[in-house]
Amino acid sequence: MAAVFHEEAGRLTAALVRSLGDFDLAEECVQDALVAALEHWPREGVPDNPGAWLMTTARRKGIDRLRREKRYQEKVAELEKTSDRPMGGANSQRGSALPDERLELIFTCCHPALAREAQVALTLRSIAGLTTREIARAFLVPEATVAQRLVRAKRKIVDASIPFRVPSPDQLAERMGEVLAVLYLMFNEGYNSSFAEDPIRKDVCMEAMRLGQLLGEHPIGRHPMTAALMALMCFHAARFGARLDEDGHLLTMRHQDRGRWDRQLVGEGFRYLEESASGSEASHVHLEAGIAALHCAAETYERTNWEGIVRLYDHLMTTRPTPIVALNRAIAVGERDGAEAGLAAIGAISDVNALEGYHLLPAALGEMHLQLGHLEDARGFFERASALTSSRAERQLLQRKLAECGSG
Repeated sequence: MAAVFHEEAGRLTAALVRSLGDFDLAEECVQDALVAALEHWPREGVPDNPGAWLMTTARRKGIDRLRREKRYQEKVAELEKTSDRPMGGANSQRGSALPDERLELIFTCCHPALAREAQVALTLRSIAGLTTREIARAFLVPEATVAQRLVRAKRKIVDASIPFRVPSPDQLAERMGEVLAVLYLMFNEGYNSSFAEDPIRKDVCMEAMRLGQLLGEHPIGRHPMTAALMALMCFHAARFGARLDEDGHLLTMRHQDRGRWDRQLVGEGFRYLEESASGSEASHVHLEAGIAALHCAAETYERTNWEGIVRLYDHLMTTRPTPIVALNRAIAVGERDGAEAGLAAIGAISDVNALEGYHLLPAALGEMHLQLGHLEDARGFFERASALTSSRAERQLLQRKLAECGSG
């Protein structure tokens, strides 16, 4: 049932937000419907069309809530009017410009009246179903900061009377960058899950890829940057089968069995990458896809083209000079030129303090000190990284690194 709930929650929220014009109320109705399913389905069995069952239940819960307040009579009428409408046919009946309700809501959330951070946070919460903690991890900010952004965004939508409808074609084009950023962050949360017990959430990744594919197949989303994002996601998804060992422990790329990489997905990635070259400029997504392509092209870890990867990171630093990009570049420098060069590159990151709560910074420092034989320093950094991560699998990986320090 959990898979069904996750698959349907975003679609339910999107449909109800459009009808109600209220994010909080829509989310409450969806939660009511999921609770009702937990009560009924174990006894009665999962219905043939679980999405339709959940939508009907959510709409009824919404009607019950709204009838308590007379000022919402128009919304009650809208819900009653759509109560028998099948979910799959909603778009065609409205003549929508987009093929999926969730894509519609993503474009709605990415309204220019909202700050970019609020756009992305609101969409990740409503469409991807990410928790406030997961969103905070994606932004590298405190959880309370994300909670405030969500509250302000919802209030702004009400105060500015932002309409819940598909924007015009020219407005859709203006919002493409933010929409692609949402899909990228959604995929990344699935790929490096902050769930303590689940290091990889394939369902979240596959949903981001499905929405990206739908967007790329539509005229408004047929854009080089969309193709570049699809390439990036394909290259990463191709490694799913090799990221965990038989005991469910995370494996670094150095230790992955490349024979288990999905070569069909790698091929799809290169096809999308070629398609993305039709534009006149290389976005940060193009550069990240290029880095992922070089990893997938290497027959072994030792034959990785680190020179090319560092060069792409150098370009990326001119278009997207974030602390995380700088850290990844430093790691690549360490692989190309040795651990001492990698440590120097980390030391040269101007805003490294922004990564203070990011566990991959001390993990990278620990790995470099381990390679240099500085076991005490490495142990301290691995312990720091272990304390910062909420992922059980990542903590186990760091414990194995600590064992290496102990063996001397």
